[in-house]
Parts: sequence; structure tokens; C-alpha cells
Amino acid sequence: MMILHGYWRSSASYRVRIALALKGVAYKSRTWDLRHNAQYSPDLVALNPMSSVPVLQTDQGPLTQSMAIIEWLEAEVPEPSLLSDDPLISARIRAAAQVIASDVHPLNNLAVLKKLRGMGHDESQLSDWMHHWMQRGLAAFQTMISDKGDFCFGDSPSLADVCLIPQLYNARRWEMDFSSLEPLVAVEARCLTHPAFIGALPENQIDAIEEIPT
Repeated sequence: MMILHGYWRSSASYRVRIALALKGVAYKSRTWDLRHNAQYSPDLVALNPMSSVPVLQTDQGPLTQSMAIIEWLEAEVPEPSLLSDDPLISARIRAAAQVIASDVHPLNNLAVLKKLRGMGHDESQLSDWMHHWMQRGLAAFQTMISDKGDFCFGDSPSLADVCLIPQLYNARRWEMDFSSLEPLVAVEARCLTHPAFIGALPENQIDAIEEIPT
């Protein structure tokens, strides 16, 4: 059985948990406490030289980077698809997903926050930083999705939904203003009634603990 190396509140790990659940793929979990620098353990570095999660350990070796892992899952387990039969729609799904995975999340992750704190920025400045990039990215994402169906691109979850929900979870932790994002909030509400999304929630993971926002 595959092993997913992750952390309960890692947005990238959260994406992969959702995708695995949507595909109905069984796996075991191994958790790494990023708050206490477990990502620098030699055991994890041996799997991922970037010292980060998620890592999906398969019988063919470890896979890293959440989007690459999900693309591999899409190829290995085609149904249900997270893309579209229409190549143009698939490109739009990928583009929306990458707004979050490439443009927003890298500026909001734990390593960036630790660096900003180390440079002397206070918590108010960190909050402003987080809100700026999340608001900008989510506003763009909102204009890119379809206005038809229950999810971002129709009546079933896509790669865009897989990326959206963890980012909204992070935005709520940082108490971001959602008043201009009603369509995304509506998609979120529908996703969070789906068993795959419910099971992947951070608070439903075996390593979940109560922590102050960081």
C-alpha cells in the first residue's frame, strides 16, 4: 500500500489527500511535524531533497510535489477524472489550479513565514502579507471558473476544486475577508458535503492538534 508523507495542516498535503479520496485510492499516512522541523529529518530528505511534504511513496519509488503527484494519479486512476474530455477545458482547469498552487501558496507557506519573521516582520505585517496574496489570487481564480454546475468546472469536482478548498481553509485560519468571494464560498460549501473532502479535512487527520495560527 502507498504511503502519504504529510502534515495535517499542509495545504499541499491536503490537496493530495482530496485527490486520493476522490480516486478511491487506499494509502497509509506518515506524519511529519513541520512546526518542529521534522521535514529536515534524513529519512524525509532521502525521499524528497527539498525537505518538504507531501511525498507519495509508491512501489516504484517516491513521488514529490503535490501537482505532479495528482497528475500521476490522474494517469494511473483515470476515473473519476479531475480534468475534462475537452482539452481546452482541461487547460482552463489546470490554469485555475496553478493560480493557487504556483502563484498563491508558495508565498503563503510556513517556510516563507519563518523567513519573514526572521527578517523582523511582526504578526500584523505577516497578516497583511498573507491577505494580500490570497485576496489577489482568489479574486483571479474566481473569474476563471465556470458559472455552471455545483463545482468549479461543472457538476463534479476537478483539479481546481482540489486546489481551492485547502487554500480557502488557510484563508479562514488567517481571518481573511470573504465578502467579495461569494461564488467560491458557495463552491466550498458544496465540496464540504462530499465524503472525499470531509475525510481529507485537516482536523480529521491523525496528527491534528490545536495550534495558534502561524
